[in-house]
Amino acid sequence: MRTFLSMLALLVLQLQPTWAAEPMKWVTSWAASIQGPYPTGNPSAQPNMHMVFPAPATGARNQSFRLMVKPDLWGEQTRIRLSNVLGTQPVTFTDAYVGLQLGSAELVRGSNQAITFSGNKSVTVAPGESVWSDSVALPFVTPANLNLLDGRKLAVSFHIPETSGPMTWHAKALQTSYVTLPGSGSQTHDERETNFPYTTASWFFLDAVDMRAPADTKVIVAFGDSISDGTASTMNGDDRWPDVLARRLRHQYGNKVVVLNAGIGGNQIAGPAEYSPIKPFAGGPSSSMRLERDVIQLSGVTSLIWLEGINDFSKNGNASSARVIAQLSDGVKRLNAAGIRVIGATVGSALASTSAAHGFPEQDEKRKVLNDFIRSSTLFAGVIDFDVVTLDTQTGQMKPEYVPDNTIGGPGDRLHPNRAGYHAMGDAIDLEMLVATNRSKQPK
Repeated sequence: MRTFLSMLALLVLQLQPTWAAEPMKWVTSWAASIQGPYPTGNPSAQPNMHMVFPAPATGARNQSFRLMVKPDLWGEQTRIRLSNVLGTQPVTFTDAYVGLQLGSAELVRGSNQAITFSGNKSVTVAPGESVWSDSVALPFVTPANLNLLDGRKLAVSFHIPETSGPMTWHAKALQTSYVTLPGSGSQTHDERETNFPYTTASWFFLDAVDMRAPADTKVIVAFGDSISDGTASTMNGDDRWPDVLARRLRHQYGNKVVVLNAGIGGNQIAGPAEYSPIKPFAGGPSSSMRLERDVIQLSGVTSLIWLEGINDFSKNGNASSARVIAQLSDGVKRLNAAGIRVIGATVGSALASTSAAHGFPEQDEKRKVLNDFIRSSTLFAGVIDFDVVTLDTQTGQMKPEYVPDNTIGGPGDRLHPNRAGYHAMGDAIDLEMLVATNRSKQPK
């Protein structure tokens, strides 16, 4: 009997997934591209923030944040990146924690883990800079329960003890997070929701979360504008097209592929010509200005899907097709030089959009020229034809079933697909093309 039990125990151990024998590396498991100093940007379904942040120039003042993010891959070790890149004064962060969301601002009991920065509980980040935390263990993550953590939210909490000045942020989170009132002190250690009564639909200061993962993990970045950021998808529904793609990849390949969303509502390839905290733009810095920070400096990136250009051809952008193609080509070459393969994605129609800056025939003609380039260029490692997926060929507009808005309801704007449209986009992508062998950048 003893021999039988010993053999059974050995078999159970062999069947358990393990990371112990695998080479590991850091991979970015969640990211949100920073786009401006609050309130410059295009949030969706944002509550009234006047009580929480009475003066944008003052920013946060002795208050705590609890930001909810969804890692696309979980690991036993994590680290976070806090950014003051678009601030104008040093910001001090203290009492940072990561824990597992139970619901609302409440955390699973015992999951909240303290974070340090070079061994210290606080860190001051200069304007124009960002900082990675030290590694922190997540005891609730084990190889045996990875599937149970899929889709769960990581709660990142931190306190700003003084005034922050203009706050670096990502406006369109489409995810509810939580914040305290000014002057309420540090509440981040408390796992209860009681001390976080105010909500926000944006992310502040936090722009990346890394996990330790097997060295063969692939990281794919969805890079672009509001159509990657998820405008008109479901609030808290995680049904942007990159989310749909991530779930398909997980089903097919397990915990071996990560999809990151680097979309910014209103973003352009060729514009604006200049960007600074003093002279911000609602769509954030141009793609060329942000490629290094939002893609190349992330951990373990192997591939990128580039879906962008409609804002360049809007009345706000008014760029020529030739200029956009030139800037796009330059960006692809920079990414290739960093060992990142680029998949080109065609741009959908905005014809007859109710948005004041979109919907006119000249924009549509420029879009078609860009799409022809993407389909025929040898620069790209592959092409995703989103235009074919979303186009009503009889009208030249977006298919009518993809128009009604899922975020706030209403008729939609004929520019942003709804949940059904994003699902169609995510379902149309060739998965094998994304995970093909490529020259990947060296892990950090």
